[in-house]
Amino acid sequence: MNGTSVARAKRRPAREHPGFGARLTAPLLLGSLLNPLNTTMISTGLVAIGHDFGVGASDTAWLVSVLYLASAVAQPVLGKLADSLGPRRVFLGGLVLVVASGLVGALAPGFGWLLVSRALLGIGTSAAYPAAMAVLRDESTRLGTPTPRTVLGRLSFAALGSAAIGPTLGGLLVATAGWRAVFAVNVPVAVIAYATALRWIPRDAPRDRATAGRKGRKGTLDPLGIVLFTGALSCLVVFLLDLRHPMWPLLAPVVVLSALLTGWQLRHPHPFIDLRMLGTNHALARTYLRHGLSYLVVYCVMYGFTQWLEEERGYSSLHTGLVMLPMSLAALACSLIGARTKGIRAPLTVAAVLLAAGSALLLFTTGSTPLAVLLLAGACFGIPQGLMGTGNQAAVQQFAPAEAIGSAAGLQRTAQYIGAITASGLIGLAYGQRADDGGLHLMAAVGAVLALALVVLTATDRALRRRPAG
Repeated sequence: MNGTSVARAKRRPAREHPGFGARLTAPLLLGSLLNPLNTTMISTGLVAIGHDFGVGASDTAWLVSVLYLASAVAQPVLGKLADSLGPRRVFLGGLVLVVASGLVGALAPGFGWLLVSRALLGIGTSAAYPAAMAVLRDESTRLGTPTPRTVLGRLSFAALGSAAIGPTLGGLLVATAGWRAVFAVNVPVAVIAYATALRWIPRDAPRDRATAGRKGRKGTLDPLGIVLFTGALSCLVVFLLDLRHPMWPLLAPVVVLSALLTGWQLRHPHPFIDLRMLGTNHALARTYLRHGLSYLVVYCVMYGFTQWLEEERGYSSLHTGLVMLPMSLAALACSLIGARTKGIRAPLTVAAVLLAAGSALLLFTTGSTPLAVLLLAGACFGIPQGLMGTGNQAAVQQFAPAEAIGSAAGLQRTAQYIGAITASGLIGLAYGQRADDGGLHLMAAVGAVLALALVVLTATDRALRRRPAG
């Protein structure tokens, strides 16, 4: 095949390659939306859970952070397992864990069981996205053609869209069926995804052939690196979750484990986290920093604002979800707009400016603020959510080494989870046992400072001035 033929093949639409049709992509999309959906869907159920089990906002914040901690570690680990064991096996195994987590949460007799459910949910849902990418990679190899960009775009939209509608869907479920429905809804979705995946996703090719030439590079899991990373991150999460009464001794193991992790990753031939690559690729490192800070601000609002609407404003879970609807719709619309823009710097700058504006609005918000202002504030956070999701994804694709795009995308998710975990800690610090105006203003002030830092970080990043190829 000559160069012209190759170029034409790459431009062929996805419909000319039935291997990338609806049967293959439907279970992948259904499985991939579960993790982002569950990160936000619980936000409108936290108050009801706290009331039922007699715990405050600082305790219910654990339900958020446990899932993020499990996901932050599980995403890259399960991605490597998909490469070594086969993506179909990992995808199906993750869905089994999702079903188990949904049943545990729906039947939980105590608050501790909800934490177990969320941990299982974080691990189970983390299998879908990296396994889906590996399935598409294997299908691309089988067909001898690149994965259509439309297919990759659907995966991105599924993640952004499900996260955006999470608060509204959660509010509807809590209002109509109680907070246990937020856990139970995962069961039928996972069962459908499992049944369709079992029928429509091709069986894994023998890994000795499918991973030929890659086994030495991706097959090693680096268990010590995983253990050190998990230990350091776990200690940090426990510290962040009780900033009102900080456990300063926990910082010692964070420093020690981080130092051991750094030394081991620099010596390991196939490290869990490629620190050498990050040390030389400053543009990619800045992308991770920008992504983590952005989601720190967004999730402070996602969880903090919803709790304030219920406890200070007196809205029901359903009304809270409806107030958050403009934020969800704005995020969905702007994710599509952001995917069509060729540049990266402009949409990310607009996103940072709007985060600052939304935080400024919340600084002056009280229990008597008109509803229109609350809706406007929500939209100010929804638009950036759509723009920065697609913008930072494009930046990872542009700056990451081609041979390491999978692990680079996984680290982007980890940066997002760490931002969300930090947001949970700030919510606990600001609210304590009850969401009030003073706590909302404290979070808004922190959000405004971080958003202004994002404006500077984005506007001064010269690497963003280059447009991505294609």
